[in-house]
Amino acid sequence: MSIGFIGLGNLGKAITTRLKEMGEEIVVYNRTKSKVADLGYEIANTPKDLLSKCDVVFLCLFDSPAVDNILNMENGLLCAELKGKTIIDLSTNHYDDVLKFHEAVEKAGAKYLENPVFGSVAPALIGALTLVASGKKEVFEEVKPLLEKFGKEIFFLEKQGSATKMKLINNLCLGSFMATIAECTSLAEDCSIPKEKALDILGVGGGTSLVLNAKKQKLINEDFSAHFSNNAINKDLHLLQDLAYSMNKPLYSAAMPKELFSKMKMMGNGDEDFSSIYKLFKS
Repeated sequence: MSIGFIGLGNLGKAITTRLKEMGEEIVVYNRTKSKVADLGYEIANTPKDLLSKCDVVFLCLFDSPAVDNILNMENGLLCAELKGKTIIDLSTNHYDDVLKFHEAVEKAGAKYLENPVFGSVAPALIGALTLVASGKKEVFEEVKPLLEKFGKEIFFLEKQGSATKMKLINNLCLGSFMATIAECTSLAEDCSIPKEKALDILGVGGGTSLVLNAKKQKLINEDFSAHFSNNAINKDLHLLQDLAYSMNKPLYSAAMPKELFSKMKMMGNGDEDFSSIYKLFKS
């Protein structure tokens, strides 16, 4: 059977490219067919139609409302044909909504694995993503060989919702690091230190991180084509603050990065890569 894939944004395209290179047959559904027509995959007419061709369906969507729509729309995935199939949800969902998705899919007689992705386009293309899964252990073990085709580090947290919460926590590090690296880069330039040299020094000094390694060239070239967008990090940091609020817990270091990315969104730069936050400090 082919693998079904719904959500062909930047990350989804990279993951399907990797899966195809690893020998998997891919069938896709996209609301606008023209956006996926040139990718070379078989295209299903509806999510329900996808189930006739696939035992496993990946979702890689922007947020929980998008996932809910794919499940519940006319000819969506929540139908009789879903019984016995598996949904692997790579989306970064709301920590409450994802619990509803577990329940709805299991009620339909199918399997649901919550499996948010840590990383973006470049690691996806070489099979080096980090994946954190939550759900039933037997479902995780069943699909793990498939996850290993595009994930290098794979973790399992059995309690439903845990993987989603961990993804939001991780993105606090991601957003904070990116904002700090961008500000340091701009400050070095204002001190007449060449940008590339400053980034080389930060890369072996206090700035050394996966974030700097991934975004160094984008900062040098000021190429802000999106791998992980300002819209996406802004959404995730909002969800993280919702999580902290629900726990009656202060969250000190998340507020400033979230507002900086909100500013980028307000300026009309939401679709750019989140490394473009550099523009705020350079201006």
